[in-house]
Amino acid sequence: MEIIGRLFEISELQRLYNAKTPELIAVYGRRRVGKTYLIREFFKNKFTFHHTGVSPMEITGKELQKRQLEEFYMSLREYGLSEAVCPTSWPEAFRLLRQLLENKRSAKRQVVFLDELPWMDTPRSGFVTAFEHFWNGWASSRPNLMLIVCGSATSWMKDKLLNNKGGLYGRVTYNMKLSSFSLKECELFFKHKGIGLDRYDIVQSYMAIGGIPYYMNYFRPGLSLAQNIDSLFFAKNAPLRDEYDRLFASLFGDNSDSKAIVKLLAQRHYGYTRDEICKKTGISSGGTLTKTLAALVNSDFIIPYTPLGVKRGTYYKLIDNFCLFHLNFIGKKAVSDESFWHNSIKSPSIASWQGFAFEEVCFSHIKQIKNALGIAGVQTGTSSYIIKKDGRKAASQIDLLIDRADRVINLCEIKFANKEFVIDKSYEEKLRQRSDIIQELTNNKKNIHLTFITTFGLHKNVYANRVQNSLTMSDLFLV
Repeated sequence: MEIIGRLFEISELQRLYNAKTPELIAVYGRRRVGKTYLIREFFKNKFTFHHTGVSPMEITGKELQKRQLEEFYMSLREYGLSEAVCPTSWPEAFRLLRQLLENKRSAKRQVVFLDELPWMDTPRSGFVTAFEHFWNGWASSRPNLMLIVCGSATSWMKDKLLNNKGGLYGRVTYNMKLSSFSLKECELFFKHKGIGLDRYDIVQSYMAIGGIPYYMNYFRPGLSLAQNIDSLFFAKNAPLRDEYDRLFASLFGDNSDSKAIVKLLAQRHYGYTRDEICKKTGISSGGTLTKTLAALVNSDFIIPYTPLGVKRGTYYKLIDNFCLFHLNFIGKKAVSDESFWHNSIKSPSIASWQGFAFEEVCFSHIKQIKNALGIAGVQTGTSSYIIKKDGRKAASQIDLLIDRADRVINLCEIKFANKEFVIDKSYEEKLRQRSDIIQELTNNKKNIHLTFITTFGLHKNVYANRVQNSLTMSDLFLV
């Protein structure tokens, strides 16, 4: 089967495979992003050994550790190990893996793939210590060994491997974070699958599920976008109806705090500060909150940012489209209509969600926006600006600010529409006020370029002439 996208990752895997040095490669990224698929499809039948950890969702305690070791043993047997008994500890298990690899000794590259490594690390099992001893004591001296470890629990991968302060410190020779598909990669995927969606529909699909290949694989040819979304989320036995809970369980284990934070951030588009998160969720400010926020950031659910003009204070903003969709349309209420999306597509609630979700798509494609503006090589910082509530106006936000080293700030307005967006007199006045606010904030030291990012562009009228840059959704499909 053809691998869609991932051109950089493929070139790196090929380079590492051709190397004549021992390699410990960590591949991580959120659930369903395509980590296992990439490794399996790239290496095909080149594995000397391959094992996947047992999911901890249904088995716990000592029974889980026993099951992990039993399944590891069965994988060893499948790859040719004989005359051995099932190990009762991880040091024994890795000694058996060493025995298997020594029995298969050859000049050819030996590729060992341990998938869902965090699942194998059950409480008090000594897994990390045994793995560390296996690599440091034997594997790291094998020039033809390529050991690939993979996991969806990004925080575990970072804490126990990449940022390990003990025996594994600095031992990972290459780390590969797999992110969601870009819009261009989604377009290639749908075309490869024979799914007839134009760019307007592909953008909307991204707004609902992000660029997660596993979710996209459920789309069926011959159905409209609305029919596919109903099939994925609202039909009887819809495959993604319960995915939200499975996602958090697989990534965060005890996930009540992470769920509470994501649910809160979904309520306000520009997010909340750490202090506000503490007050509104009841999570105490300390190590637990720090760890939970870091885990959500590492898994690409949220981003920290400092609004322009704010000297102290970090905001946390939800950027995961799948979570935003779930919390808006599935988590809030039980939907019994199996054609809910098709029947509600013109409702105010969907229109409101479309506006916010399209902004998150743009935040995921800053690189493409910079390319379209011709500033790919210019040093920039991105942020928002929160306009504080006063007696006359409610709090609001400037969607996106691109602060450039060449003394320009792109003040970006992001609008989702089913036709050309029209700037009228009152909206033009709002733009003028916002431009003045940012000009004053920078003490007139930077030029402000009004920039619109819309689905189909701007309707040409006298007010549109005030805009310096107008991008459309097609610009988001740039490589």
